[in-house]
Amino acid sequence: MSIFQSINTSASALTAQRVRMDVISSNMANMDTTRGEMVDGEWQPYRRKMVVTQPQGNQFSSFLNKAMGSSSTVDGVKVTEIVEDDTPFELIYDPDHPDANDEGYVAMPNVDPLKEMVDLISSTRSYEANVTAMNATKEMLMKALEIGK
Repeated sequence: MSIFQSINTSASALTAQRVRMDVISSNMANMDTTRGEMVDGEWQPYRRKMVVTQPQGNQFSSFLNKAMGSSSTVDGVKVTEIVEDDTPFELIYDPDHPDANDEGYVAMPNVDPLKEMVDLISSTRSYEANVTAMNATKEMLMKALEIGK
């Protein structure tokens, strides 16, 4: 196990949480966008996006580390994809809106600001925890270097 493994693990988590915060910001910015993309010749509202993460590393390295007696099998986290939320759009009655259908209803994005704020707080807390872990690791490495003086 490398002495920098914990720093690399925290760094991968910081990157994943930054991507998550970027996607949440995009969702919040587009929560009133009624013309997101063209589907079958019609404009569809913006669809909420979500980040999918998984442990970094592959199966082979996990088995190799176990065979060599190492207890460390996880190398951090990585973003595997950004998916769209399939929840239905909310219909709001606004016959004067340019995107209103024949009955006067406008399909609004499936972005819930409350849910986005909860996700943003969770992501921010995870980011802060990983910064703290990285700083603690850095301090331990500095103390180890001082012992060698």
